[in-house]
Amino acid sequence: MADAHLPAYRLAGFEVDALFDLNQARAEEVAARFGVKRVCLSLEEAIRTAPARAVFDLAVPPSVNLEILEQLPDGAPVLIQKPLGENLEQARALVALCRRKHLKAAVNFQLRYAPYILAARHLIEQGTIGEVHDMEVRLTIYMPWHLWTFLEGIPRVEILYHSVHYLDLIRSFLGEPAGIWAQTIKHPKTQKLASTRTSMILNYGDVLRATINVNHGHEFGPAHQESYVKWEGTRGAIKARIGLLLNLSNYPKGEPDKLEYCALEEGKAPEWIEVPVEGSWFPHAFMGTMSSVMRFADGEIPDLPTSVEDAFKTMALVEAAHASSASGGTSLPPL
Repeated sequence: MADAHLPAYRLAGFEVDALFDLNQARAEEVAARFGVKRVCLSLEEAIRTAPARAVFDLAVPPSVNLEILEQLPDGAPVLIQKPLGENLEQARALVALCRRKHLKAAVNFQLRYAPYILAARHLIEQGTIGEVHDMEVRLTIYMPWHLWTFLEGIPRVEILYHSVHYLDLIRSFLGEPAGIWAQTIKHPKTQKLASTRTSMILNYGDVLRATINVNHGHEFGPAHQESYVKWEGTRGAIKARIGLLLNLSNYPKGEPDKLEYCALEEGKAPEWIEVPVEGSWFPHAFMGTMSSVMRFADGEIPDLPTSVEDAFKTMALVEAAHASSASGGTSLPPL
């Protein structure tokens, strides 16, 4: 909340009425820093004293989402931190609860709203690179996993808590794949974590390719770190550098983002052009998910872009990826 949600809401001018955290001292410190007037002593108090038409923003481990959502007023707008549960069974229960209580519920897949992603989507919609036939996400970085101790010892880590963003992002551009191949594995220096390195291929047929390759254990300095999303089309290509994930020694600032595109022109050598982009994933993208919930709750837009129903499709991909990884792949034929 202190790194992304609250800075984003301050930038957007959204009023935060109150905070609640199990660590009251931490909540009071953060409230003072961001000018939030109230710190509630309990979750019950936070829900009971919330003003009319308030949006509830849950930034908690997914294992407790179900019990918190059950306590919210019927029909309330709510933004749930990703992932939507720890597995597909929990995700299904969360969707059912939100439907039963008529909650206007979305999942915080905020990467969709990162400024460079919005700019890339605009270029694609304009036809700048023609028909997209390749989308790639590649990370070679060093993630400070020690910041999230609740991840230690749980059965799923990398895909569920990180690459879930990229699965959701690819879905938002390319639609629903027919299937997925995946392997997610440990790193020898992070044995407390179930996995920190993943490779995935999404099945979109025999022309459209979508891949995710993630290595969170590259501890060898910034010289060969990578962090990007790339789209290739019939008439050009776009590459977005995710600066937040580079040089994570100063997380969550990282390095500057960068967006470039190349549009082929007959008789001319390919040329890459940089597109000026203001803002970054943290905190600016967090304005997008919250504002979409607010606009939907007010009836300004007919659909909720990252609704729990849509997020459930991303969770189905997560489940399929883990099943693929567990299968061990296709065995070699006998020699």
